[in-house]
Amino acid sequence: MLTRICLATVVVVLLVHVTPAQKYEPGEEGTFSIIGRDPGTGQLGMAVHSKTIAVGSRTRGGKGGVAVIAHQSGSNPMYGIIGVELLEAGMTPQQALDMMLRSDEGRNSRQVAILDIQGRTAAWTSPTITDWKGHKCGVNYCAQGNTLAGPDVVDAMAKSFESSSGPLAERLIDALEAGQAQGGDRRGVQSASLMILKPLAIQGFGDRELDLRVDEHRTPFAELRRVLNAVRSGEMLSEANRKLTAKDLKGAMERAMAARDKSPTNDNAWVTIASIHLQMGQRAEALSALGRAVELNPANKKQLRGNRAFEDLYQDPGFIKIVGFN
Repeated sequence: MLTRICLATVVVVLLVHVTPAQKYEPGEEGTFSIIGRDPGTGQLGMAVHSKTIAVGSRTRGGKGGVAVIAHQSGSNPMYGIIGVELLEAGMTPQQALDMMLRSDEGRNSRQVAILDIQGRTAAWTSPTITDWKGHKCGVNYCAQGNTLAGPDVVDAMAKSFESSSGPLAERLIDALEAGQAQGGDRRGVQSASLMILKPLAIQGFGDRELDLRVDEHRTPFAELRRVLNAVRSGEMLSEANRKLTAKDLKGAMERAMAARDKSPTNDNAWVTIASIHLQMGQRAEALSALGRAVELNPANKKQLRGNRAFEDLYQDPGFIKIVGFN
């Protein structure tokens, strides 16, 4: 308890000395986003879009196992950093948000939402930021936006999340796309990002289970989905390789094919499929898969020459033709 009191005191001192916000320019950072929680996995996440470059670089905050925080319109990383410290000191999301807003001279340029690991929420939409603006918080999510085509954008995100199931990352992207289908940012499209936080997900230290960004693209939603599918494809290949090590060739092939279907341009999927075909005694099919892997990524020519999984093919004319091995 003493530690929490001391930490809270330090944070309050920091808040008193927060640098005043720069002058707000209406419409400068129109954004819509959704933050969500999966109580089953302990994941927290955020998906966000804006007709600005690299929106994911400045609107997201939080800490795995603690909270996820969206700060947009006139974004300020103070909300993500100090917000986490206040929550860890024992405050509720609403108490933390209230304290930060009171200390922030630029609060009238902000839109902020907090969702903690317990599912508690708090949100603020300044009445002076660009219309349409608003937010909606429900069970395990908050959806918010400004400079929008209308209230249907936020409503669609909320409805999508409330009615969906499955992995949190896909649910958040689905919700973001639902908002876009209702008009999204009324200025158009440009950048999008997805962040999934989980306690100590990386080597026992990092909390970023997923951190995907499309910083500038003509179709940022489709591109963000494509990148997530590539990640899922890689996860499926890891499963395939585990089954391959266990000599479950049928199971390995099923997962490798699923990886290929999830991300057809993933050349690693084709290499894995070739390896499984070869272990099944299907040389022609293995060579065909290797040919596709090289088409997708010519660097595979050199890599395959030293890949011991294909040692039995080293003298095969078909293999030599594909990789130039001699």
